[in-house]
Amino acid sequence: MHLFPAIDLYEGKAVRLYKGDYANMTVYSDNPAEIGRAFAAAGAKFIHIVDLEGAKSGTTPNLDTVCRIKKESGLFCEIGGGVRNMDVVKTYIDAGLDRVILGTAAVENPAFVQAAVEAYGDKIAVGADLKDGYVAVKGWTEKSTLDAVTFCRQMQDMGVRTLIVTDISKDGAMQGTNHDLYRQLQAEFPSLQIVASGGVSSMEDVRRLAATNLYGAIIGKAYYTGAIDLAEALEVAK
Repeated sequence: MHLFPAIDLYEGKAVRLYKGDYANMTVYSDNPAEIGRAFAAAGAKFIHIVDLEGAKSGTTPNLDTVCRIKKESGLFCEIGGGVRNMDVVKTYIDAGLDRVILGTAAVENPAFVQAAVEAYGDKIAVGADLKDGYVAVKGWTEKSTLDAVTFCRQMQDMGVRTLIVTDISKDGAMQGTNHDLYRQLQAEFPSLQIVASGGVSSMEDVRRLAATNLYGAIIGKAYYTGAIDLAEALEVAK
């Protein structure tokens, strides 16, 4: 299983939200590229980046910071947050990002997903952010009518290969991740690259997720609080 340590960006800083709440934000660093270098030093191969401002605006306000993280870490970098049109996808791909994550747009505009996959193939991933079992949109502020399995099947049928599945209720709460959800999705969609996100807060979480043969897991707040040692977690994930 691959580990994706995360950097969430807001106004050029590395931050974390509690359960997706912008009013409940902690700033961890004024220099996100330095964090990227620390990930590389610990042995990471991937970085998961979210532009929290972009998630609201549908633009790329932290593009310079994202590019600096990519350049200084030298790692595989995926980026999400407000990617709602092909211009934004192209901007990120042309800037050298390795994978672009579509969120809200994947629910509201399936034709966009199709076009992005046709143009960029495996460089496109989709984020399924779940609220009470249903896919949430618009920076987690609204709930759609699509349940997790239905949405994953739709994405698979469109040729999407990588799905990042977040249980919002677990995100940033440091109370463990939703193991049942990921076990179910892995069994249902063995050919998809499913990445667990939200609440991966202990070495036991990493161990259990790796045992389900998931493609990957995102580590966010647990890294910043010191609850998970990244180098150790990378060994466990292997």
